[in-house]
Amino acid sequence: MVRQKTLGIGVIAAVLSANSALAEGKPLPPPATNAMPPVELTINSDSGKPVCAPAELLLPANTNVELHVVSHVDAPVTITMGEQFENGRVLHADGDLVHVMSEKGYLVKQNGQGTLRLRTMQVGSQPYACTSTRKQDAPFTGKLTLQPTSG
Repeated sequence: MVRQKTLGIGVIAAVLSANSALAEGKPLPPPATNAMPPVELTINSDSGKPVCAPAELLLPANTNVELHVVSHVDAPVTITMGEQFENGRVLHADGDLVHVMSEKGYLVKQNGQGTLRLRTMQVGSQPYACTSTRKQDAPFTGKLTLQPTSG
């Protein structure tokens, strides 16, 4: 009877451990390169609408990147980039950045700045957006382009 209880506890522990690992997402494969290039994303305002620069954000694919975000807008702005902020691709975030509940974006506080360390996705491109909490009907839309790494 003691052996069955011990076995049952072991099975429960294994199931809980497996569920915990699934909740955290799959481990990321090694990056394409060990370099972590810094990139700056600046947010300004044009008639109350956020404008992000650069309009085409060029990043190396499958690489750890340090994205510095600087906002000069007097309202909070949400940055979205498709699935870039999901599934454990955000390695670290600090400063005036808050992960939004949907996991689709980061809210940058009014006139805030911060750093996101990311593992970028596969080669390709997709839209990215900057949306002010005051003008949600007028987001800025740019292009996120993930390029093959050289070297």
